[in-house]
Amino acid sequence: MGRGILLTANLPQLQNLIKRDPAAYKEEFLQQYNHYNSIRQLFLISPDDDNAAHLRELVAFIAQVAVCYPKETVDFPSHLSSLVLEHYGALTQDTRKTLLHNLVILRNKNVISSIDLLKNLFPLLPRTTSSSLRAFIRKTILSDIRTANLRTKNHKLNRAVQAMLFAMIERGMDADVLGDKGKLRASPNSEDAMWAVILTKELWRKQTWSDAKSVSIVALGCFHPVVKVQSASLHFFLGSDEDKEDSDDESDQEVDIKALHHRREINKKTRSADKKLQKRLNAAKKKKNKPSESTPNFPALQLLNDPQSFAEKLYDNLSRYDRRFSLDHKILIMQLLSRVMGSHKLSVLPFYTYILKYLTYHQLRVPAILVALAQSVHDLTPPDVLTPVVRKLAAEFVHPGVGSEVIAAGINAIREVCRRQPWAMEEDLLGDLVEYRKSRDKAVTAAARGILQLYREVNPGMLKRRERGKDASIGMSTGRQPLPFGHSADAAVDIEGLSLLEDHFKKLRQDETGEMEEDDEAGWKDWDVETDSSESESQGWIDVSDGGEDLKVSDSEDEKETASAQARDKPKDVSEDTQDNRISSLATTKILTPADFALLNDLRIKAATEAVESGGGSKAKRKLAALEASKKAAAGDDSADAFISENDILGPRKKAKADYAERVASIEKGREGREKYGSLKGKKKKETPSSSTNREKARNKPIMMILSSGAVRGKKKASLREKQRKLRAHIERSKKAHH
Repeated sequence: MGRGILLTANLPQLQNLIKRDPAAYKEEFLQQYNHYNSIRQLFLISPDDDNAAHLRELVAFIAQVAVCYPKETVDFPSHLSSLVLEHYGALTQDTRKTLLHNLVILRNKNVISSIDLLKNLFPLLPRTTSSSLRAFIRKTILSDIRTANLRTKNHKLNRAVQAMLFAMIERGMDADVLGDKGKLRASPNSEDAMWAVILTKELWRKQTWSDAKSVSIVALGCFHPVVKVQSASLHFFLGSDEDKEDSDDESDQEVDIKALHHRREINKKTRSADKKLQKRLNAAKKKKNKPSESTPNFPALQLLNDPQSFAEKLYDNLSRYDRRFSLDHKILIMQLLSRVMGSHKLSVLPFYTYILKYLTYHQLRVPAILVALAQSVHDLTPPDVLTPVVRKLAAEFVHPGVGSEVIAAGINAIREVCRRQPWAMEEDLLGDLVEYRKSRDKAVTAAARGILQLYREVNPGMLKRRERGKDASIGMSTGRQPLPFGHSADAAVDIEGLSLLEDHFKKLRQDETGEMEEDDEAGWKDWDVETDSSESESQGWIDVSDGGEDLKVSDSEDEKETASAQARDKPKDVSEDTQDNRISSLATTKILTPADFALLNDLRIKAATEAVESGGGSKAKRKLAALEASKKAAAGDDSADAFISENDILGPRKKAKADYAERVASIEKGREGREKYGSLKGKKKKETPSSSTNREKARNKPIMMILSSGAVRGKKKASLREKQRKLRAHIERSKKAHH
């Protein structure tokens, strides 16, 4: 083959030959590379269309064969980077796209590293105005980072990218906060910060990044001067992302089912097209049935660095720019602040003073504000700070001058606050709230009963005697009192139920080694422990009020029978307390793994089940229910139950009038399992479908139409002879029918 055909117009053929034998065609490649340098310099002087077209062809050619000549093309990636970054405004859209595509090709061929590629792509995201080019840049960034972290975490790349994202957010942190009231004015660095937050959120959603540093990037965005960046960062922690366009998945886009069917009817009918259509329809149906409830981003909340400082900065941002932020944005900040305070048990006391002005029943979005208030309270919140809040709630929401829904919301909000800090309630106010259980409205009654049941459990002494209930009264008679604020129960000396796990391991070792017998000393040691614990338990049973008479202990047979009867009444409680009093040494000799704790929970549930089956009473049943609930919460995603929602505040409500979408959904649900959607008149008890007969239609005619018909008027005008003939014919037909 002659060398004369290897001209500029034959670059694809030269590319093919170079890939087969790079050494043989090195001279031709150098000729084209020198031609590329000349065209590039001419393009920088006058970027016209002819030079741009030649440049695009040569760049595509050199990018494909650069791996064959690494020494000769060592400056080629830097040429492309300078063209893209320094002369971006002078490039046409086709030239920009070609340069970026060839940079990606160089990365795929390992000519440049991921960090070099990302350094060129990150500055272009806020600058480009083409939606297709922006989508390509974004998809390239995300796929490159995801591929680098596919098998193992690429910490070097992650640190470099996270440093770039931090720098993108920090560029505009010194600007003034403009707020979101009125016309929005964007900062010149707001797009950089916005893209940094979007990319971090997407990498977190794909589980490519799950470390504290990525959370710190979004946490820094919560304090950005631009409200749009703040809102995106707040939604990340709240788990309520509304901007579905941030996702680069095709499955996240809405699928128009009608358009798919219409396209199928028009296009050519093939089996492959049918399979593709059915696949997309199944994906759309699966996405439609998937629940779209938003839940808080608990891993991100737990990975916050210095949550106390983060919460204080959030409150400072909220109070300082109160007049500049809209109500919706302030509620977002309140919700995040309350969730951080509740999950980490923080105290930002000025927040309760700030929120007082929003606690009115006519306030817009007041259920969301009440939710934020309740979530911010925990058992370490001082009751003195919460008492004015509870008073304000009762004064604004719970009085005869408002509707029943307002009263129910107020009582529910007070209940949620007091459930977390019972000492915030006053005794007189509690008595007034409990009286609402006699209301005729279902929601108010349920709310009042809820707060009554709460204080029966946590502090029955604040209730009147007739309102305490049986269990609470018995508990108070035995001297059981709630712990005051700031006091804690006795310090734990052992993990609850750890002795069960120790016995289980001991049994497994015995089964493996075949040593079923232990030495006498160990056997007596266990026996002594059980005897001492049972004696202490019997002493506990003796210390009971018996009407003022002194209890006499003797060894008579009658009293022994009485004692044995008492032991039969509560045998399981004694064994449970014995097991609880026994201190295990397993925690000091073995490091417990999560599997060990899961096994411990199963053993505790098994022991509690045996206690219930042997007649342990209500105490054993409550213990079993609590253990099963904790296991269910640990096995599933309990993030949705950790915080309350607006429905918990509003309580049960009357069924609202269904809108159009709900009515259509109800109609479609009723059509399931039916072959035909039309009327069934005239089709019953027939082999072939048919319409209703004239006789059936006449039966359903209105009475006024029947009265004016010819048949009825003819009956009225009939002579006596005609009536006799019709009656005789009716009698004959009846006789034939009977025979």
